[in-house]
Amino acid sequence: MKTVVLGTTGITSPQNAFGALPVQRDDFETAIKILRRAYEGGMTFFDTARAYSDSEEKMGLALADVRSKINIATKTMAKTPDEMKAQLETSLKNLKTDYVDIYQFHCVDQCYKPGDGTGMYETMEDFKRQGLIKHIGITAHKIGIAEECVNSSLYETMQFPFSYLSSQREIDLVNLCKEKNVGFIGMKGLAGGLITNAKAAYTFMTQYDNVLPIWGVQRMNELEEWLSFMKDSPVFDDDMRQFVEEDKKQFGTDFCRGCGYCMPCPQGILINNSARMSQMIRRAPTPAWTNDFWREAMAKIPNCTGCGACKKKCPYGLDIPNLLKKNYEDYQNILSGKTKV
Repeated sequence: MKTVVLGTTGITSPQNAFGALPVQRDDFETAIKILRRAYEGGMTFFDTARAYSDSEEKMGLALADVRSKINIATKTMAKTPDEMKAQLETSLKNLKTDYVDIYQFHCVDQCYKPGDGTGMYETMEDFKRQGLIKHIGITAHKIGIAEECVNSSLYETMQFPFSYLSSQREIDLVNLCKEKNVGFIGMKGLAGGLITNAKAAYTFMTQYDNVLPIWGVQRMNELEEWLSFMKDSPVFDDDMRQFVEEDKKQFGTDFCRGCGYCMPCPQGILINNSARMSQMIRRAPTPAWTNDFWREAMAKIPNCTGCGACKKKCPYGLDIPNLLKKNYEDYQNILSGKTKV
């Protein structure tokens, strides 16, 4: 398996890392077993966040005794320096460590800079001087913000959604990070569940020697598939390239990634799954998509007033009201039996 060096951090990891958002949905015993197995299987980079409920606590219990052998990245969504200090203190306690390898501003709406009046970047620098964090990183969903952060030369890592469904502009962001020697951490490598072929998702990443993908893992069988690539690493060959190109054609560019930036909806519509129900119900089939919860959620779509609030917030510039309408019509046809899936 290839290894990746995350820019100027010097952090080296197999190109196969652990994203701990989903383990918040596991009980403690299950989560600890999964995290421990990830380490024993060769993963050395673990990403979590203060916002992921008890994910940090589970990671601390699972990996505290091997702390010196792994790298931990966590995140803060704090909006003030005092809040950020409190969040870092909680993170260190939960992770059972006295430092974090990469501390990241989480899902930012701006590029924090020294002297911008917020005091946020200066607080990060204070943490680094105190030895509480080793490196300053940032995560984003909005491509313009991400580009500004990389070009600022203030951040050692950028975490951004990246998969084989990514646009050319997003690929350009990866290449910009390489040019600027900023470590690139690829989140949502399965495009929020739209990609169901793990081998294709993994091999696509191997084309980029500066990308460290973090795979969100909730179940042991999911983890075992990622770990199988450690010993028998597949390559992005012609067959895999053809598969990816054909899969991309099914989506085009006009599809919802499920990032949730459009939320909340004034009419209570759960946009981030309702606007992509057509893909989810076909690509990740489960009876749950037609249970009472989702029937009621989809039934709210006709309440859309077309106010445009979601369109203004969408980082991909999607015509969300139209996507909702199309997904609602398709969903009703599936429920009535007019459309088979």
